[in-house]
Amino acid sequence: MKRILIADDHEAVRSGLRAVLEQRVDWEVVAEVNDGGMAVAAAIESRPHVAIVDFSMPRMTGVEVARRIREYPLQTEVLIFTVHNSGLLAQQAFEAGARAFLVKSDANKLLVAAVEALMLHRPFWPRKTELDHAPRTNGERHHELTAREQLVVKLVAEGYSNKGISAILDLSVKTTEAHRAAAMRKLEVNSTAGLVRYAVRTGLVEA
Repeated sequence: MKRILIADDHEAVRSGLRAVLEQRVDWEVVAEVNDGGMAVAAAIESRPHVAIVDFSMPRMTGVEVARRIREYPLQTEVLIFTVHNSGLLAQQAFEAGARAFLVKSDANKLLVAAVEALMLHRPFWPRKTELDHAPRTNGERHHELTAREQLVVKLVAEGYSNKGISAILDLSVKTTEAHRAAAMRKLEVNSTAGLVRYAVRTGLVEA
């Protein structure tokens, strides 16, 4: 049996994905989780062949999940699943070690094909030309932030204090404050509200 992990913070999405995937008698969904931290832990525990990971989840983005999974000696291939048809997100996903990027509106047509490709350790990037030429303006400035700065911004937008972020990321409060200040400087914002607006606009968190 081929093992699959689903990570999405919406139960209806997880149920829909499971229903589609388990039509294949040789595929089994071995874990379902609803936040990024749990996704990494579940991947280590269940060692799935494929992890389908939503980009926008509590505590950790799907891109960060892909990066964390790559730090372990797993054979898990990661598919980033998102509502955002963004060239920047696709680029980040592949740089982090994900091997597939699928827009949710394409799931009915392409999900099974994407998972089949990953089972064979082949990349799946259906809108490659469109994504390769996606505009890099429109306020999307993920590329200016480090992965840790992005994660700090995400957690700020989710309402965590510097102390809470430090506990989640196992950092000192001083280091968290430094990441937050660096992100604000790079994004040219001067308030928490500015970080929240950026996080919502670029899909780090859902509105």
